[in-house]
Amino acid sequence: MIQLFHLFKDFGPNVALRDINLRILKGEFVFVTGPSGAGKTTLLRLIFGSERPTSGQILINAINLNRISRSNLDRLRRKVGFVFQDFKLLPQKTVFENVALSLEVIGERRSFVRKKTHQSLRLVNLAEKEQAYPLSLSGGEQQRVAIARAIVKDPLILLADEPTGNLDADLTKDIFTLFRDIHQKGTTVVVATHSQELFEDSGQRTIVLKQGKIVEEK
Repeated sequence: MIQLFHLFKDFGPNVALRDINLRILKGEFVFVTGPSGAGKTTLLRLIFGSERPTSGQILINAINLNRISRSNLDRLRRKVGFVFQDFKLLPQKTVFENVALSLEVIGERRSFVRKKTHQSLRLVNLAEKEQAYPLSLSGGEQQRVAIARAIVKDPLILLADEPTGNLDADLTKDIFTLFRDIHQKGTTVVVATHSQELFEDSGQRTIVLKQGKIVEEK
């Protein structure tokens, strides 16, 4: 599903990732952890295709991102959901509109958009908040809207960058339960986090980054 070969990423003189070799199987649930600045976010952005590697290869579903056209990359990214650390919700749009937008921009039928948006919001237990605006929601509710937006396209892969960074311990458990439910439906899930509460005793594979290198796998 996801294969990385000798992956390097530099930002000017700063090396964010160094010689990353990693394989994530279809339907796997993987945590990527490490201290701030370890390269977790950069790794997810490379997998998503929003950053290009300095060198090395990235294969998603056997498609080499280095050799794909921009239009084909956009099509491939429709199969990948991304939950951002800062939510990236549009404050002037309702919860329903924020989630529906992911389908509208790819030209889905209006009836299909409505159906899938309702389903996604029910899955994250926010059906009663459809007409609310993001700024009226709690942090945990905003994060669940962001997750609903990421999964509304039925992605093959779900990437999440520090999804519980601003949440308390109880909400962290709720978000992990939600990711586990999504995973059990067959989605490959990759979560970048420095929160031990999220991955400790989870039983899931954990990749540890330090200074841009994989230093441990457990």
